[in-house]
Amino acid sequence: QVQLVESGGGLVQPGGSLSLSCAASGNIFRTYAMAWYRQAPGKQRELVASISRGGTSNYADSVKGRFTTSRDNVKNIVYLQMNSLKPEDTAVYYCNANIITTTRTDALDYWGQGTQVTVSS
Repeated sequence: QVQLVESGGGLVQPGGSLSLSCAASGNIFRTYAMAWYRQAPGKQRELVASISRGGTSNYADSVKGRFTTSRDNVKNIVYLQMNSLKPEDTAVYYCNANIITTTRTDALDYWGQGTQVTVSS
């Protein structure tokens, strides 16, 4: 079994910063692409940022220049540094990872439970 556990959400004022992390654990053979999604009330889940195993990252236009994602391939952790936060960044943030386990030959997508980020004065 694989578990993804996010941490670091909370309440922050507009213009502030938050750092999220997501640790994958279990019978992991290798972790490939990792990503952050978010879902605001009444809206569909959207991709915020992704990062390949080699470190190539991509961002949604709405967060470019403000958010940075990084990863630790040894610890199977992905990070999301969020700066200059806006009220419209308020959402539940989920991490996603494409992982091959020690008991399978194909990679599957796994999801964390989500962490709330609220940007408000």
